[in-house]
Amino acid sequence: MQTTPPSPDGADILCEILAVNEALSGLKDLDAILDRILTESRRIARADAGTVYLVEDGRLRFGYVHNDTLIGQGKVTKDVYADFTLPMDSTSIVGHVAATGRALDIADAYAMAPDAPVAFNPAFDRKTGYHTTSMLTLPVITSQGAVSGVIQLINAKDDAGRPVPFGPQARTLLPLLATMASVAIERAIMTRELILRMMQMAELRDPSETGAHVTRVGSYAAEVYHRYAQMAGTDERELKKTKDLIRVAAMLHDVGKVGISDKILKKPARLDPEEFAVMRMHTVYGARLFQNSTSELDAMSGSIALNHHEKWNGTGYPGRLDGLAPAQAPGPPKAGTEIPLEARIVALADVFDALGSRRSYKPPWPDEKILALLREERGAHFDPDVVDAFLDIFEVIAAIRDKYTEDQPAPDAPEGPAG
Repeated sequence: MQTTPPSPDGADILCEILAVNEALSGLKDLDAILDRILTESRRIARADAGTVYLVEDGRLRFGYVHNDTLIGQGKVTKDVYADFTLPMDSTSIVGHVAATGRALDIADAYAMAPDAPVAFNPAFDRKTGYHTTSMLTLPVITSQGAVSGVIQLINAKDDAGRPVPFGPQARTLLPLLATMASVAIERAIMTRELILRMMQMAELRDPSETGAHVTRVGSYAAEVYHRYAQMAGTDERELKKTKDLIRVAAMLHDVGKVGISDKILKKPARLDPEEFAVMRMHTVYGARLFQNSTSELDAMSGSIALNHHEKWNGTGYPGRLDGLAPAQAPGPPKAGTEIPLEARIVALADVFDALGSRRSYKPPWPDEKILALLREERGAHFDPDVVDAFLDIFEVIAAIRDKYTEDQPAPDAPEGPAG
């Protein structure tokens, strides 16, 4: 999460909002867009914290969170994967804004008038020790006039870092940013839904390729990359750009299974050597779908599809191939950094999720057994640095798994966030 530098003057910030709109248009993944929306909204308003909620099935679902005081700057955190919903009514501030479609600017949450249309819930502050003062809550409204989400910013700060009411610049400019956000969010949701529909085709062939599975793998890969890149000292702009791509591309890692016969995909037992040789071709079939890549996303999707079964020690497949012919023998082995980083990350994410999931031929493994295997395969199957990054954020990995379970509805908000 980013700290909030001093905001520029009005004319400059209007130009920056247009630049933000251009930046949002270049992002592919929903989480990356929500992160950028919060980053830019907080910068304009000089806010310490913020949350985005999205409307889903008539309720507000938690989308993304920043909090410099509680979470810190740029950290990989499990809080991003909290999973709860709130009703769109006046039982909460964000629900009230969603229901009315009107922004709400509160100078001091603990000094609200008794006859205010909605009350502040201090449970989050009591639970965490945070102190909410100023709050600016804005509806995200689509071009059709419907509320698609809510942006809530907390604790605008003065030059000394003290919480103050939100200024006129924030109240004037942030509704414009919220309008831009609506377009970007709609586009990202359409992209994610399109990918999930593609994976539903694969699920018709292979029941293990569920939407929840590919969403988990994409999220694992994004957060492991984030930590790996931090450990490697990667520039923040490059980090965020690649994280955006890898989350989406990783979801398509097994799309090539549509080219494998049902007899093999649905066999309720382990494959024999001949069947496994056929199964290995799903890497090539997947890569062929992105062969004439026209974008960075296509290129990364093809790279992951082809290489996510390669192993650090050179014993994986399909190896170095002469083109992507429909059927050919495995090529000479790929090993170490010859395997693209994104594929090395997805290799671990995919194995972790597969071992922890029930299959027709095995029960789910407990975490202790999976983590023991990952440590054992560090430097053999898996890139040692990728394993280290994964283990370093295992709390986040567990939060992702808990959020994206198979057909599990989101719970109601516990003792809600500040809003």
